[in-house]
Amino acid sequence: MRDYVDWPDMAQAFRLVRQRTLRGKTTTETGYGITSLPPDRADADTLLRLTRQHWGIENRVFYVRDVTFGEDHCRVRTGSAPVILSTLRNLALNLLNRHAVQNKAAALRRHAARPYEALALIRSKDDF
Repeated sequence: MRDYVDWPDMAQAFRLVRQRTLRGKTTTETGYGITSLPPDRADADTLLRLTRQHWGIENRVFYVRDVTFGEDHCRVRTGSAPVILSTLRNLALNLLNRHAVQNKAAALRRHAARPYEALALIRSKDDF
């Protein structure tokens, strides 16, 4: 490690350049990272693979919240409303997961049209 870097346990820093083409337009984004893995344990290919694995997990975990619930587009920002909405989203996701619902978007549309079916998820004695 170089003497001028004062970051405990940092073995190397890296730059990751991402290119994406959407509707014929290419954009480039540069990100930076640090790791405690030394170069002999994590070369450029390994760092790329580890970074992709991390974002793969991140995308799977938050995809339903971001896409199905539109959480990123929600404009509620004041008071306790953001926490309350997040709690309600968590409740809905947990209920759907407990009932092994695979297609969350279809289930939400169905329950919006048939609220008594949604209530049945809450009242189910198998949940307790």
